[in-house]
Amino acid sequence: MKILIIEDELKTAAFLKKGFMEEGNVVDIATNGVDGQHLSATGDYDVIVLDVMLPQRDGWWVLQEIRRRRADQPVILLTALDAISQRVKGLQLGADDYLVKPFAFSELLMRVRNILRRCHLRAEDVLHYADLEVDLLRHKVWRAGESIGLAPQEYRLLAYLMRFPGEVLTRTRIAEQVWDMNFDGDSNVVDVAIRRLRRKVDDPYSGRLIHTLRGVGYVLETRN
Repeated sequence: MKILIIEDELKTAAFLKKGFMEEGNVVDIATNGVDGQHLSATGDYDVIVLDVMLPQRDGWWVLQEIRRRRADQPVILLTALDAISQRVKGLQLGADDYLVKPFAFSELLMRVRNILRRCHLRAEDVLHYADLEVDLLRHKVWRAGESIGLAPQEYRLLAYLMRFPGEVLTRTRIAEQVWDMNFDGDSNVVDVAIRRLRRKVDDPYSGRLIHTLRGVGYVLETRN
């Protein structure tokens, strides 16, 4: 998933980003309402985690702007305001869920997953290609019916390749989407990650699926 966190408490934002990235997600952060609204309008996010009490413009305003532009964007509100009237207001404005601080990250993660199940987003629950299968909700991978254990970074990379089978993906594009970083042409971070992924997903099985296009990037496809 690609997640936007709009939260002005830096420790909370860092805690949430770390938690979501450990689960194999890409995360952007905004620390005020104006920047949050801008990112929500210009980015493509599976879910937005939105604090209510924000500087410049509050979460209510951000939520209304999101709903004005896109009715089906999943949004979870985070707030220290636990009055029933505040919860009702959030739901009336179009929030998909509402979580009161303090909260356990495991609860937030489960609520995110539940929302995505209900919304049936552009990604299927399970991606299939040849004899390879990736369960996006449970973070499980199988090839030829055998379970494969992947590190979070390897899982993110494979899930991204699985979304674009047959399409050539450049190192820059992979770095931006999987690591949320600007690619340095002298860096071999993508190549190293691909090699590690191949050792687990390709080498033990017949038929390589992840191919290198020298000087261009990578493609997931079957070849005769």
